[in-house]
Amino acid sequence: MTPKQTLILTKSDIVKIFNMRDALAVAEQTFRSFGKGKVQMPEKTYLFINRHRGDFRAMPAYLEDLGAAGVKWVNVHTENYKKGLPTVMAIAILADARTGFPLAVMDGTYLTNLRTGAAGGIAAKYLARKNSHIAALIGSGNQAHTQLAALRLLFKIKQVNVWSSDPKSLKRFISSHRARGLVIKPCKTAQICVENADIVVTTTPSRRPVVKWSWLQPGTHINAIGADAKGKEELEPVILRRSKLVIDDWIQSSHGGEINVPVSKGIITRRDVDALLGDIVCGKKKGRTNSSEITVFDSTGLSIQDIASAHYIYKQALKRRVGKFISFF
Repeated sequence: MTPKQTLILTKSDIVKIFNMRDALAVAEQTFRSFGKGKVQMPEKTYLFINRHRGDFRAMPAYLEDLGAAGVKWVNVHTENYKKGLPTVMAIAILADARTGFPLAVMDGTYLTNLRTGAAGGIAAKYLARKNSHIAALIGSGNQAHTQLAALRLLFKIKQVNVWSSDPKSLKRFISSHRARGLVIKPCKTAQICVENADIVVTTTPSRRPVVKWSWLQPGTHINAIGADAKGKEELEPVILRRSKLVIDDWIQSSHGGEINVPVSKGIITRRDVDALLGDIVCGKKKGRTNSSEITVFDSTGLSIQDIASAHYIYKQALKRRVGKFISFF
């Protein structure tokens, strides 16, 4: 039956039907479809609002396997904390690919947090050592929570080292996760945080490297999450040159991901990229090949992740009768 109404889903609706375990399953299948070439994903469109230290991004996608099409409209305003607002807010629109009818309009902020954490989790599944048990988090904001949630579902994490430049954020993070029985070790420096870690996750908005090559032990895996716009970088460029380097998408990564600064300076080129994560997940290329290689995943966040997640959420909402229908037309 052709739909006649649009489903509206709030964050409280989505929380009931979409968790990190769901997000991991959706993310893995999405990267597999990407690797098989069964998606359309135009380049992100940016609007920069420099006077307000923010930007807007339009992220459309179509996934052939799901028959799902849509767009996410998302902002990043770095000073929103002063106004009591999230740094990142998003709305996702899911459309019927056959007719263009808007099937759902939903909160995309929670969706974004989970799908980004899930992407890091899937990267670690294929690139980190299977016996990894110490995680190091550089940054303690919202994304640190979801990255850790994904890792805990996939690995036996026994200790979490955390460093942050924001003492208040660090205190909140420690309180939250110690209550869940985790061994949390707050670190005075980023170096102390990273030195004995199996998996390192960077989630800062830094515009200069905060992690150095000399700090890493053999076999470390890094999820570089924070760089999402031109000029941002969290890793010393030599890390990218000497590691097995995996990205989610060349255009996005070279324009605004962890590799964007060294690419712009000619320090690395496309030849230095070992694989797309989608190619590894679908079996075209190998992930980790030995226990001593250092691996890096540069995550920029793909619109196919958003629309695949939105499709899953919509199907679950219909099944479980969550949300509210309205008529636009």
